[in-house]
Amino acid sequence: MNARSLRALEFSQILHRLAEYASFSLGKELALRLRPTTDEEEVKRRQQETTEARSLLEMESHFTVGGAKDLCPHLKKAAIESPLTPAELLDIRESIASGVALRRRLYSLRHLFPTLAEIAQGIEECSALLGEIRRSINDRGEVVDGASPALARIRRELHQVHERLLSQMEQIASSPENASFLQEPMVTQRSGRYVIPLKADFKGRIPGVVHDQSASGATLFVEPLATLELNNQWRQLQLEEEKERERILKGLTARVAEEIPAIEGTLKALAWLDLSLAKGRYSTSLSCVEPRFIPFRSPKGELLHPGSTLRLIQARHPLLPPEEVVPIDIHTSDDFFILVITGPNTGGKTVSLKTVGLVALMAQSGLHIPAQEAELSIFEGVYADIGDEQSIEQSLSTFSSHLTNIVTILARANERCLVLLDELGAGTDPVEGSALARAILDHLRHRKITSFVASHYSELKSYAHITPGVENASVEFDLETLAPTYVMSIGLPGRSNALAIVTHLGLDEGVVREARRLISREDLEVERYLDDIRRAREETLAAAQATKTAREEAERKEREVAEELKALEGSRREVINEARKQARGELREARKEIRHLVAEAKKKATSVEAEAKLTELEEKLEPLPPVKKGPPLGELKVGETVWVEGLGREGEVVGLEGDQVEVQVGPFRVKANMEDLAASVKDPEGREGPPREGIPGSISLLLSQPVPDFLDLRGDKAQEALWRLDKYLDEAFLSGSPSVRIVHGKGKGTLRRLVRQAVEGHPLVVSYRSGEADEGGDGVTVVRLVES
Repeated sequence: MNARSLRALEFSQILHRLAEYASFSLGKELALRLRPTTDEEEVKRRQQETTEARSLLEMESHFTVGGAKDLCPHLKKAAIESPLTPAELLDIRESIASGVALRRRLYSLRHLFPTLAEIAQGIEECSALLGEIRRSINDRGEVVDGASPALARIRRELHQVHERLLSQMEQIASSPENASFLQEPMVTQRSGRYVIPLKADFKGRIPGVVHDQSASGATLFVEPLATLELNNQWRQLQLEEEKERERILKGLTARVAEEIPAIEGTLKALAWLDLSLAKGRYSTSLSCVEPRFIPFRSPKGELLHPGSTLRLIQARHPLLPPEEVVPIDIHTSDDFFILVITGPNTGGKTVSLKTVGLVALMAQSGLHIPAQEAELSIFEGVYADIGDEQSIEQSLSTFSSHLTNIVTILARANERCLVLLDELGAGTDPVEGSALARAILDHLRHRKITSFVASHYSELKSYAHITPGVENASVEFDLETLAPTYVMSIGLPGRSNALAIVTHLGLDEGVVREARRLISREDLEVERYLDDIRRAREETLAAAQATKTAREEAERKEREVAEELKALEGSRREVINEARKQARGELREARKEIRHLVAEAKKKATSVEAEAKLTELEEKLEPLPPVKKGPPLGELKVGETVWVEGLGREGEVVGLEGDQVEVQVGPFRVKANMEDLAASVKDPEGREGPPREGIPGSISLLLSQPVPDFLDLRGDKAQEALWRLDKYLDEAFLSGSPSVRIVHGKGKGTLRRLVRQAVEGHPLVVSYRSGEADEGGDGVTVVRLVES
């Protein structure tokens, strides 16, 4: 991409804002170095990274690269064998450990975020190096005793000698014989050796070596000769400890040097992941969308057209405050690829051009777009001449500076490029500037280069109106407030509004009339026609908006009615289920009574009382609610899908025998009469419901395959497991199984909890329990089903 155009469009400001969302120094560097690419696969991969990162952050808002640090200075030290400090080794350990944790987390989510998981695979574990650092250095950055056997021995001896030295020094300091010689009965250190504070007047009374004296000279700090040897041993062990510590750090540094390629790969992967997360956060902050990329197409017929696409709906300039920016709709079409934007000063023409340019650059950099919808082609170059780049040093005027840049653009751009030109032809004589602008536009048109041009020249409006491949656009102006609205209108040229503005500002009416008289009749007619077209367009838009509002209101009412019907149907189903539950309870009680009466009858050799009791109980039973019939059937054919009313399920017709129809329903074959079938329907909630309680006598089940007494869900994902469980319970119930076993395994207990939540309150389940030891223990749930 052209560097001058990137500066003109302020693309670097986009990158600085993106870098603010990075949490890792190397990620910030990547953000600042990000540039648009013209490779289609690379563009789509970058966009996928941003999309996945945004989704990941919506799921886990605090997801970051963790404690990763910039290890480049550490690796440079290791490469030249300069020993790393414990703190630097801790940085390496924490960064690699954070990376490994990140890689494992993304691997577990690889089905949701495959692109990010693939990047994370570049993170190396370096397990041997991490193990050595953990064994040698604790979290406080100290080399621990276990770093080496020699260090452990030295520190053990050091501790013993230190204890003996302090004990002897304290005996000398606290001895009554020495009390009059000492300033204080205390032990202190000077130059790394233990000493006692001796009064200068008693020098020599305690034999020893003087290491220091007080500022007044009244106190001498003396190391007694009696402790000299112990002090020497203690100091010697300290030196040995430091030497062994340095040896350990050098060894760890050498191990780091061996892993430099792996660590650099880890840092690269972490930096790229951090950049992806920064892109996701930036997308969220601007309420962006992922753009849709449309390949360049072959032009239709003989029309000059590069085959490019650019369509932005409610696009916003990403650098302007969101609460102030006015979104624009801007596009090319099959009929035009050059757009000439006219309108008043400060009306938003330049902002519109920059919005188009920045959107293209952001999209090809892998950033989402601040818009409601975005479709565009991948351009080989984005060229912009925007802003005043007058150069005093090069003795160039504004006009010369612009033309120099345009010359460069025309030399480099091709039909797969995007060109943005602000105030084309300005800065010189209006007649020559207008002619030059039209010539440049015609040059761009014949070379089929997608272009957006802002201008004040009226001649360009006429050129755009009559030239194939070129279209007018304008930014609107409010004559009441004398302020631009920044609204983009494609298909209409902008008006100058100069006379209207000066009239509102109070310029003498005579002056305004004279100015109007000096304007040609043709120009005045054009302005009047533009007014008429604009009013007609506004009326059409208002009518379209009213139609849209009415349609949305109708759709809203339709949704409300559908929700009310759904709620009523739910209530109806609850009432029916409760009635059926009550009927089943009374039926069970009746069966118990019958069995009891039969037993009594056998004893009393009479069944009169049993018959009377049975008749009484049957009269008490409420009839089951009628099953709602579906749509009537037409002529049936084998292979057709029908609704089996008694089962409440869909099935496929597999055979026809007179009035009897054989239907495959899941794992069962059903024989039913024609009147028990209906055209294929779904239940009110749009899904298959559970089997109806009780199967009419005219329907018989033919088991097409046996139903096992257990279901193994191990290895299934949550949604798949729930679907299989629900289907299996239906089949087990229809087959008459009193109980079944659900095998979910133990593991972390996630699948077990999921299964037990599903069977809790299931209409076909009476109770459930964990399996006994011989049934599989806690890895199995035993489910008791309702009686069929």
